[in-house]
Amino acid sequence: MMHIKAGYEIAYECPGPTPMLLVLSIHPSRSGDLVTPHQITFDREVVPFDYIDGFGNVCTRIILPPGRTTIRTDFVIADSGATDAIVPDARQHDITELPNDALVFLLGSRYCETDRLSNTAWSLFAGTPPGWARVQAICDYVNAHIKFGYEHASATAGAWDSYTNRKGVCRDYAHLAIAFCRCMNIPARYCTGYLGDIGVPRVDPMDFSAWFEAYLGGKWHTFDARNNIPRIGRILMARGRDATDVALSTSFGPTTLTTFNIQPDEVTAASWRPASVR
Repeated sequence: MMHIKAGYEIAYECPGPTPMLLVLSIHPSRSGDLVTPHQITFDREVVPFDYIDGFGNVCTRIILPPGRTTIRTDFVIADSGATDAIVPDARQHDITELPNDALVFLLGSRYCETDRLSNTAWSLFAGTPPGWARVQAICDYVNAHIKFGYEHASATAGAWDSYTNRKGVCRDYAHLAIAFCRCMNIPARYCTGYLGDIGVPRVDPMDFSAWFEAYLGGKWHTFDARNNIPRIGRILMARGRDATDVALSTSFGPTTLTTFNIQPDEVTAASWRPASVR
């Protein structure tokens, strides 16, 4: 068992009152692991309203006042310390066997253009063994095909762009791998959350991370085409068809991002417990 301290400080500037939708809370499936409260705070007069969306994510509705508003959270969460599971015998299901709620994750979506990538996917992966080995082959290909760089980040690039331009950030790796999986009749869904540099060389600056889950052997399994190795300490925030469903913020008016700091670090109990309970 280990403890991870995570949080963020994000600031927006807007010229007038601006409605905004945030997906910045941890996923309800991880709420039982919290050892300190998780609460979104604001440095201005903002009244948040939370609801659960159709994918099971916590979404927060706010209205930003004119000027600069800083949004923060800071929490400690318990984690098993185990790496992502590898289940090589997890089998691929026939379409007729899939549960109804998995079918939407076979369809094309805004950033996962299965119609444009279907022929490519079958030419690349038809010869791979179905199941876990096929998804891993997809991750291996995407990891080698795309060159990572923060300067390549684009809010409009989809899987087709990542395939043709061969560059991107973690969301682009996830989108291309998801699109290939769906083309090969494997349900795949986009995930966003915290992933600190635990057990690997430290990389700065930290950012939220994107990975994906594939439905094999009757359950959803974690895959990460960007890192392509089992990692420690993922903290899930949200799942969806692609980045459209789990955008960190969606503003309904002009806004400018002015601060973006993310923290996910392993900590000892002595560093976060109040002195009275040490």
